[in-house]
Amino acid sequence: MSTPVPKRNQVSPFLVFFLVNAMQIGVGVLGFPTYVASELGADGWIAVILSGIIITVTIFLIFSILKKGGGDILQIHCRLFGKVIGNALTFLLIVYLLGIVLVILRTFIEVIQVWIFPDLETWAPSAVYLLLAYYAVVTGFRAVTGVCFFGVILSLFTYFSLIGPIEFFKFRNILPLVTHGPQEFLAGIKTMTLSYLGIGMIFFLYPFISRPHKAVSWAIGANVLTIFMYLFVAFAALFYFSPAQLEKTIWPLLTMWQIIQLPFVERFEFLAIPVWGLVVLPNICLGLWTTSRGLRLLFKVRQHQVLILLCLMIFCSSVVLETREQIEQLNTIVSEIGFYFAIVYVPLLWMMQFIRKGGQSHDQSV
Repeated sequence: MSTPVPKRNQVSPFLVFFLVNAMQIGVGVLGFPTYVASELGADGWIAVILSGIIITVTIFLIFSILKKGGGDILQIHCRLFGKVIGNALTFLLIVYLLGIVLVILRTFIEVIQVWIFPDLETWAPSAVYLLLAYYAVVTGFRAVTGVCFFGVILSLFTYFSLIGPIEFFKFRNILPLVTHGPQEFLAGIKTMTLSYLGIGMIFFLYPFISRPHKAVSWAIGANVLTIFMYLFVAFAALFYFSPAQLEKTIWPLLTMWQIIQLPFVERFEFLAIPVWGLVVLPNICLGLWTTSRGLRLLFKVRQHQVLILLCLMIFCSSVVLETREQIEQLNTIVSEIGFYFAIVYVPLLWMMQFIRKGGQSHDQSV
């Protein structure tokens, strides 16, 4: 059993709202309408809702698993699968979460390179982001939570920018409704899952929540906010672009930002992208904290040392990924893993824990 987390290092259940929303809102907002439209066309907004419902159920199951297992995912894995397989599953979970960090970082660097600085070398923004994330993580979990809090506030303000394109909206673009079959909706849901990724981090931050039994409603509330935020962007993209145009637009949100003009800046996206960079930072901070924490518990090493190793791994991997095709392939792989994580791994873990004889709640919440 892992050492209980001191209360001075824990955060209020209310702050779980910002942690969960910060996990989910990031670089995926900039381009997800295109990927969903490629599968479902004007029905893409339905996939946003269905994916959100699946993730809501997954969040509830994760909290249920952790409550019954005392908040220690390592011990839960070992009790259900044995030490060897249990530790292997924990390691694979950490690798999956680290893959999410790499996807977020490299995709946003690509946005910077395409839209602002075409000649910018990948290593420069990668180094800056990782240094900032490193500083936040070594400062402690409460500092990471603070970064997530401000990231969520910034993302909410940025959404007001979508008021500008309203005059060009064609509301008939989403008609007719429900013109696709179950297989196409399944493909759309799998594609949309990438934008909701990150909830697996709850497995490691749970012990740092004060009174975690009260945090479930805040986590689900955060996911509901995420659904509405994605719906807002999805409808804006569907109203602004025709289905054919949307399938050919890589970053619909950025394209809509192009038409906004302010007295002090001609190209609004030059202002919005750096601001969105501060929204992406919490994803990286929380991902690195989670994975370094997990490896610390798994291998009994110092978190500071393993954090340096993870930063170097992410840095080298981001530099190696040079082409659009490589980045797309990485996104596809992580999205596929995330889909099965939500609909197979978490429900299976919950069922095995539920039917295990003699299983009793080990929740240590007060």
